Amino acid sequence: MSLLQEEREIIVRNEYADNFDFAEIEEFVKNASKNLFISHTFKNSKKMLVQPRGGFPTYKKQFALNEFFVNANVDVLPLTIDSNTRLNDYAMSKKMLRLSEENDVDMLNGYPLINHGYRTTRKMITHFDKPVSLRHGTPDARLLIETAIASGIFEIEGGPITYLLPYSKNFPLDKAFLYWKYVERICANYSKLNEPINRESFGPLTATLVPPCITIVIQLLEMLLSLEEGVKSFSVSFSQSGSVNQDIVTSAVLKKMARYYAEQINCGDADIHLVYHQWMGAFPSNKDYSESLINTATVIASLVGADKIITKTRDEAFGIPTKEANAKTVANTQYTLRILNGLPNIVDKEEEEILEAEVKSIMEAVLNDSADTLWRKVFNSIKNGIIDVPFSPHIINNNEVVTVRDANKNIRIIKRGKLPISDRCFEYEKSKCDLNKDATSIVNDIIHDIGIMQ
Repeated sequence: MSLLQEEREIIVRNEYADNFDFAEIEEFVKNASKNLFISHTFKNSKKMLVQPRGGFPTYKKQFALNEFFVNANVDVLPLTIDSNTRLNDYAMSKKMLRLSEENDVDMLNGYPLINHGYRTTRKMITHFDKPVSLRHGTPDARLLIETAIASGIFEIEGGPITYLLPYSKNFPLDKAFLYWKYVERICANYSKLNEPINRESFGPLTATLVPPCITIVIQLLEMLLSLEEGVKSFSVSFSQSGSVNQDIVTSAVLKKMARYYAEQINCGDADIHLVYHQWMGAFPSNKDYSESLINTATVIASLVGADKIITKTRDEAFGIPTKEANAKTVANTQYTLRILNGLPNIVDKEEEEILEAEVKSIMEAVLNDSADTLWRKVFNSIKNGIIDVPFSPHIINNNEVVTVRDANKNIRIIKRGKLPISDRCFEYEKSKCDLNKDATSIVNDIIHDIGIMQ
């Protein structure tokens, strides 16, 4: 028995999980419907895939939500996991699930997959015969991913950076890297049995004035960490920034750099896809404005040539959306995509050149770190501030980078901290902003820029 398999046997030996039958699971994956694999759908679809968000605690409500989505012509079903499961507190999620079932009140903000188990959940997944995307935000997702794949969920979102720096304060980053290395190996191993399991990074990060160079660098690094373990299908992503032009530039550089760095580690045969998130910041309380924001994001997704769009709802400002609101957004987004034909190809060469130079400078600094493995290089780079995510709550993040919006709503770096971008690029960033203000005015600008869509 390999060391990995020994670790797997220990991980799945959990009192709140199903008793795992690895031989049966392998046979299931080997013979699973191709329709359950988003990697297969990507290869055979000629349109942008539409995926909502959504997760309810009880099996009954999750099943009903999926029915609404299918009737709305969804392409990819979501399975959003509850917060207790994300924190590996399966005892509390079990208790809250029982209360949800007994009182018909949602006591969890998502689906407690571990407690439902893979045997039960697989019935729902195979019933709808559509790809399902696991959305969770878990630093230690080892048991969750084992359960998800055994259930028939063959797209796994997240990573050691994107599911830690935006969500956690104290969880050890080095442990997150090792736990996600386990996830990558499991996904790579199962990918040999049928279509590839798709891994997807979480590009929005804190969704709060994150400069495109940081978003792209983190997407590239999580992609490389995945590909080096044998994953053959990967989705890089980012979210609507508030500037149409900046989104177009970000997508162009991200797609170009993803292909370049994949080839640098001899993984040019991997399928790399682009995912676009509709606005991830605070939504307007006016529901008509919310729908306008959602429609604008759909147009931008078409302009950037995304392979998949992840939707929001008009109820976003008021709490967890209903299944009706979620399904309505899916139907409206599908309609908008159908009527968007002949969009222009927009190129901003100067912005692309600056952004590409920034990305290359940071990537060079990361890859030139003296550590012996990629994950240690990335760990050191975050600790040293070479990678710095604005507004991250995590204690290891330097939080020295300061950003504001310029007159065209582009996110600009006005304090670079330890980011190793060139003086030329930094001066370009600052030249787009009015910095002849006192500190209080700049802080007020930042506060305004965070809530720009409200």
